[in-house]
Amino acid sequence: MASPVAEFREDLTHLLVVLDGLGDRPHPATEGKSPVESASTPNLDHLTAMGDAGELTVLGPGTAPESDAGVFALLGYDPVKDSPGRGVLEALGCGIDLLPGDVALRLNFATVDGDGSVVDARVGRSLTTAEAVELARALTEGRLLEAEGIDAEVRSTVGHRGVLWLRPRGGGALSPSVSNADPFYEKVGGMGRALRPEHPRIETVRPLEPSPSATRTARAINLFLERSVPLLASHRLNARRALAGRKLANGLLLRNAGALVTGSPQPFSAKYGIAGGALTEMPVERGIARVLGLEDHYVGPMTGDRDIGYGERARAVRGLVGRLPFLYVHLKGPDEPAHDGDALRKKEVVEAIDRSFFGPLVEGLDLSKVRLCVTADHATPCIVGGHSDDPVPWILVGQGVTVPPRTAPIKFGAPPAGASASGPRHAADVLPILLGRVRATSAT
Repeated sequence: MASPVAEFREDLTHLLVVLDGLGDRPHPATEGKSPVESASTPNLDHLTAMGDAGELTVLGPGTAPESDAGVFALLGYDPVKDSPGRGVLEALGCGIDLLPGDVALRLNFATVDGDGSVVDARVGRSLTTAEAVELARALTEGRLLEAEGIDAEVRSTVGHRGVLWLRPRGGGALSPSVSNADPFYEKVGGMGRALRPEHPRIETVRPLEPSPSATRTARAINLFLERSVPLLASHRLNARRALAGRKLANGLLLRNAGALVTGSPQPFSAKYGIAGGALTEMPVERGIARVLGLEDHYVGPMTGDRDIGYGERARAVRGLVGRLPFLYVHLKGPDEPAHDGDALRKKEVVEAIDRSFFGPLVEGLDLSKVRLCVTADHATPCIVGGHSDDPVPWILVGQGVTVPPRTAPIKFGAPPAGASASGPRHAADVLPILLGRVRATSAT
């Protein structure tokens, strides 16, 4: 099957817009359709009618990726082999200067009960960044691994999210080859694979290789978790939260340990022969941009009115069109309500993105100078409340894109029907096809 786009052109902006957790399933709250299909999306529907559209698999059956793994795959990298790990990406994204021998892990403040069972992996999304900063400072100042010759710093990022940064003062380098304490994710190489445990509880960290450094690192992380329990339980912030009837931030979920690896992954410019940029909201996306050598344009997490926020992002993208031959844009919006199982709010977020991001983005945009792909890094079905291996929607539109014959209009996010789309079937196909570098894979 021929590629749905013409060959690469240097004078174009090749634009990849990734909507975090967009993929979904039918839900009773949205009349038996998915929240995406049920949303009013006139701008995305218009783009769909002007180009090619369908669904793609991010990593494959049985693998529910984290966002960083999905993005690596969409950018044409192998998330297992090429990614330095979620911990490293988060650390780089929040300004931590890692050295060889350091290890970084993604951290969630969580609510746990007395036996380590996880009550809420995100403290009910009620922990403010300012509160998390206060807890992170206490954990760092506690010097919980001083006796082991390891400096341990907790760096708060956004809300309940953070990073645990381990730096050895002696005894040799630490190793990222350790399992997760977070029961909701399994470590597979540099990638995190989402799990749905029936009775989630904080796991004991194990070395994943028979080396002294991995054994030392696993022991250190377990000690850090053990010693953090009384510190968090007695912290005045949790006392205030208890008095206010709010969930306690009394546990830590740690996952995806990583370390810097010299020369890996290959920079984006070396892989594709062109410069690229990224418009990012969260630390992990900033970390991806930094690792791949993409020019980072950081707008920060969404705050306040979502229509204002998406409008600001659309204007920022429009300002970059024509400046760079490739631009990756990541919008967090759809993922959070899906994790909370809130189909109606996810529908509202998708409608806001269509109205306030895609509306101003495409108004007056000369599509003869742009190739645009809209897709997702993974599915987060509201009926599941977590990541899944479901396929995700994609649109391909703009200069040189072939529009397939259709017998009826296509709604954005609706399951494919009628004529087969000719675009990407897997995330790894997206960049080569968008850039016009290879032929598309056949539908099977």
